[in-house]
Amino acid sequence: MPKVPQTIPAAKPASGLDRLVDYKRSAYAVWEITLKCNLACQHCGSRAGEERVNELSTEEAFDLIRQMKEAQITEVTLIGGEAYLRPDWLQLIKAINDAGMMATMVTGGYGISKPTAKKMKDSGLASISVSIDGLEETHDRLRGRKGSWKNCFTSMKNFKEVGLDFGFNTQVNRLSAPELPALYPLVRDAGATGWQFSLTVPMGNAADHPELLIQPAELIDLYAMLARVVNRANSEGVSVLPGNDIGYFGPYESILRARHQQMGMYWQGCQAGLAGLGIEADGKIKGCPSLPTDSYVGGNIRDLPLAEILQSKELTFNTHGGTPEGVEHLWGHCKSCEYAELCRGGCTWTAHVFFDKSGNNPHCHSRALKLAAADVRERVVLKQKAPGLPFDNGVFDLIEEPASNPWPHNDPLHFTSEKVVWPPGWELWPSF
Repeated sequence: MPKVPQTIPAAKPASGLDRLVDYKRSAYAVWEITLKCNLACQHCGSRAGEERVNELSTEEAFDLIRQMKEAQITEVTLIGGEAYLRPDWLQLIKAINDAGMMATMVTGGYGISKPTAKKMKDSGLASISVSIDGLEETHDRLRGRKGSWKNCFTSMKNFKEVGLDFGFNTQVNRLSAPELPALYPLVRDAGATGWQFSLTVPMGNAADHPELLIQPAELIDLYAMLARVVNRANSEGVSVLPGNDIGYFGPYESILRARHQQMGMYWQGCQAGLAGLGIEADGKIKGCPSLPTDSYVGGNIRDLPLAEILQSKELTFNTHGGTPEGVEHLWGHCKSCEYAELCRGGCTWTAHVFFDKSGNNPHCHSRALKLAAADVRERVVLKQKAPGLPFDNGVFDLIEEPASNPWPHNDPLHFTSEKVVWPPGWELWPSF
């Protein structure tokens, strides 16, 4: 049985076979319906902007919805680019609902008027998440468009007025992280009911901006801050859902995942192809929407039925003959980790976009803590640039050095706890 750290509330970890029995496979789909976008984000993994060549037609999209229903998918989240820039987006929401599935959406929040918000509500959209990355100056810088932060708050005001449930999502990087304690109460007061955050990793545009990335050794200060913010958010009724690249068996795991009931109170391994599905706008199917296209597409809906694609090796890499992938693919520190059997190297997406292969994830809290205790720290340094395509990645070198050494002087965005801004009111919430 995989070992579970004592700081995590007692709960029997599901064995690999138990995990396969307990969930509906591919019950949740994230569907990029267009790559067209009205923002130019520095951290956009899909390098959105112009629509893809040969995106699915309305009729092809309707047929895909039918096949998703047959595959027992229960929720479909529409993303872009910017999903509402596709002309038939409201028709797709209605078709998803008519098929008995729940339709949700993620938006950059730019240019959504109250009439558009009303159309979203009337179409049957269950909820929407607005992407907000820090305070105004930081958000506008990362999103590549001045005024985008104010537009997010205008959009949330419109959602609230028409009765559409909404939350927000955040990319955590060296620019946004220090501002999260100041950002959270602003979005809470705007009416957000949920918050999902994930680390910025080097895919797409973010691969061209390695200076933004939280370094592995910086996770120690980062998670102490996040635990305090998440504890307050959950206590105040804003349900926090951490991304699959967050945490991993550190002392705050149970706090970070306190509301993530589907996965329990601690990380239980990559779910790509198990409980999730990613769809690109031109019909390509992956086990997770974040995974690199070249290595993880199992087929195109134009060429093969969805049921057949779901059985491809690219969508079943987390299973071998009905049992979860073992530890054969692990390397580096992940190979010898005491949680290897359960964790299986953390988020496949994260590891792959750093090293162009999975199996060794440097964004791991328990790993950073163990290395620090041995006076070792890890940093990642770009070795090979990404080619410039949607969902692409470069290759990084992983450097180990004495933790007691001074931090490199040519790194002005270096994240530490001293850079975090705690506005008045936070003294009521304990540090960890």
